[in-house]
Amino acid sequence: MFFKSKEGKEKIITLYNHKLKELNIEYSEKLVETKFGVTNVITTGDAQNPPLVLIHGTGGCAPQILDSFPNLASKYCVYAIDVLAQPNKSAENRLDMKSLDYGKWLIEMIIKLRLKNVTLVGFSFGGFISLKALEFNETPIRHVFLIAPVYIVNGNPLVGLFKMFMPLKKFINTNNQKHIKKVMGVLLSEYDDFALTYMSNTFKHCNMDFSPLPVITKDSAKNIKTPISIFAAEKDILFPGKKMIKRAKNIFPSLEVVDLLEGSKHVPNTNNFRTIEDKIINKTRI
Repeated sequence: MFFKSKEGKEKIITLYNHKLKELNIEYSEKLVETKFGVTNVITTGDAQNPPLVLIHGTGGCAPQILDSFPNLASKYCVYAIDVLAQPNKSAENRLDMKSLDYGKWLIEMIIKLRLKNVTLVGFSFGGFISLKALEFNETPIRHVFLIAPVYIVNGNPLVGLFKMFMPLKKFINTNNQKHIKKVMGVLLSEYDDFALTYMSNTFKHCNMDFSPLPVITKDSAKNIKTPISIFAAEKDILFPGKKMIKRAKNIFPSLEVVDLLEGSKHVPNTNNFRTIEDKIINKTRI
């Protein structure tokens, strides 16, 4: 199981609900049955507006990614999806990253939500899921925005080991906050008390997947026709920005925009997210 205990899950869901309430937005929330597991989705914005599907990264949840993009709902009907096997309200089923299952799951969600001409926005692991969806069936998707996505390049494993995974292991073993703060300092350009509390509880109460991350093949990438915009983070030790941009330009014929977030770590700061948000709104305005 993803959660180590019932008590740990309850702590995570309490934090989740706190963040959702703190957003102070009008929203609806529902569970959708899929063949991969029950999936929670938060919807906000006018249903008459174009649909935008928002997908968070590893260790995250829908309220957090909504917090990063507070203005998208002014132009779109936003569907923020809780990724399976993450600290949120969706099922605990972990899918095979080497298969197309994550893409099949997302496309099933889009179909069951009855969405067409979808703008897809994926951060980190959400970018991986977005690309898997394009590999499987890009028909319902009109444009994809990827922020520091998994699945295009990987960073130096030794750098990741010493700067992130070793302090993370120490935190899991000791519950000493100084170790998780080291991890956050490496991954996040900025963070608040909620992010620290949420991540601490996630690694304390959840069985996280640390298996190697695959990268998309050139053959698969060249078959994608949907327009792609990528925002790569310059100081991202997991998925280095300049390396990502170089490979993306070589493998994606449908690549429209590549932006390097200068000085940004894996998780961009508020100003970067606002810049990305403005570009999403301006690029896909109907």
